[in-house]
Amino acid sequence: MELSNLRPAEGSKHSNNFRRGRGHGSGNGKTAGKGHKGQKARSGAPRIGFEGGQMPLYRRIPKRGFTNRNTKDIVAINLSALEVFENGETVSVETLIERGIVKNPRDGVKILGNGEFTKKLDVKANAFSASAKEKIEALGGSAEVM
Repeated sequence: MELSNLRPAEGSKHSNNFRRGRGHGSGNGKTAGKGHKGQKARSGAPRIGFEGGQMPLYRRIPKRGFTNRNTKDIVAINLSALEVFENGETVSVETLIERGIVKNPRDGVKILGNGEFTKKLDVKANAFSASAKEKIEALGGSAEVM
């Protein structure tokens, strides 16, 4: 044990929501942590972002575009990434996660047709590009939309 390792006992230290303005003995009496006078010492101090009547920053900056609530976050994978599987294997989102090809499938997985592809696989995914479907079926595999 060293001085740099010492910590107060659990529960002995005050949280930030203790009673203010309850006398000198409390350690936070008199001005109750608000300092002396000024606007911030009084009740009804202005809200966060208030700039004394000047047009606030969040209203001065132009607003552009919008966020579409219905958008889908699709993870794209190239056919070349599926070369790690053996011939005749079934590839699904779960097996892609197990092999570490996909970390977080989010709203779905789409297979794209980029790269070399030489295996006969049964691939089950949320979506396929036309070239990916063509390459999978050309080698005798199947591309099934889940």
